[in-house]
Parts: sequence; structure tokens; C-alpha cells
Amino acid sequence: MFIHIGNESMIQSEQIISIINYDVVSSSHMMEDMLMTHKRNIVGSEKDAKSIIFATDAIYLSALSVDTLTKRVHEGETFPNYQVEMDVEETNGR
Repeated sequence: MFIHIGNESMIQSEQIISIINYDVVSSSHMMEDMLMTHKRNIVGSEKDAKSIIFATDAIYLSALSVDTLTKRVHEGETFPNYQVEMDVEETNGR
């Protein structure tokens, strides 16, 4: 299942390893070092980041809170209000 993580990004819920508060980075030298080491695998902007999502393929910075993302993962919420409309054509044997 795909989870909308903000910034027009979606990832598969199965790829998520951990979701943490972005404020932890500034209070932990170990976290800062880890993010610097994996700098080229970071997706998203630090400007409005509220959370960090560690996934199997990359590290995502999200403007959504940890609580919001956690609810989406546990409730199975996908991209909000996304619907596909299809036209059904009758052939009537023609």
C-alpha cells in the first residue's frame, strides 16, 4: 500500500523502517553524522521538515508530523481523495 508522506511524495508502507521527529537531529550528534553520511540518499527539504522517514531505499524528510504519518501507516490511508473515473462503453453486440 502507498502512503502519502507530503511534498507530493508517496512511498510503499512496506519500505518504512522508522519515523522520527526531525527535532531529534539537532539534539543528537549521532543522528547528524548519520544524515551527513547518507546525504545523497535524502529526499525532501530540510526547510519545513517535521519528521524523518527511514525507508529501505532512502531517507525522506516530510513536512507532516510523526503523528500524522503514523496514523496514515496504521489506517492504511493512501493519497487523499484520489479517485479514478472510468467511462463504460456499451457495445450492444456491435
